[in-house]
Amino acid sequence: MSETQSQNSPNTVTPAAEALAAAAAAMGNEPSAQDPLADVHAELANLKVENAGLADQVLRAHADVQNARRRADEDISKARKFAVEGFADSLLPVVDSLEAGLAIQSATSEQIREGAQATLRQLKSALERNKVLEINPEAGTKFDPHQHQAISVVPAQQEANTVVTVLQKGYLIAERVLRPALVTVTAPK
Repeated sequence: MSETQSQNSPNTVTPAAEALAAAAAAMGNEPSAQDPLADVHAELANLKVENAGLADQVLRAHADVQNARRRADEDISKARKFAVEGFADSLLPVVDSLEAGLAIQSATSEQIREGAQATLRQLKSALERNKVLEINPEAGTKFDPHQHQAISVVPAQQEANTVVTVLQKGYLIAERVLRPALVTVTAPK
């Protein structure tokens, strides 16, 4: 049995409890069949020993709880501090690509366009790896107030409250709306 287990065992006798038991024995409080008062004193001494052991266990349990809380608080603090580390790491190649593209002085407009498209693909890939997904509803999709924000209402032949155009894409992060898609919708007939 380890030292920690033996300290937390209910039958463990602490030094304070041993001292109480020794004091009771020294006072001649050994139990005897003839003296009921001696039996009561012995029982009292045993209960004091047991009480001291239990009090020690309670103190140790409180210390364990406080240590667990402190460790949990430290873990939460570290998680908050470094929460964006993975996301930032996935964006670094995008920064590198942008800097490399800007460093080319004699790039043609076609090369700049190709570089911008490649960098956009990198950025979208980094966002998807970090669970940031686009909200880009197709025309004719039913309006969803949880993911879309209607900017204007236009008359149309389609069913009422359907998306006509997307003015700005929205984004989800881990299935939570980061920014709703800005859309125009059809007016009720």
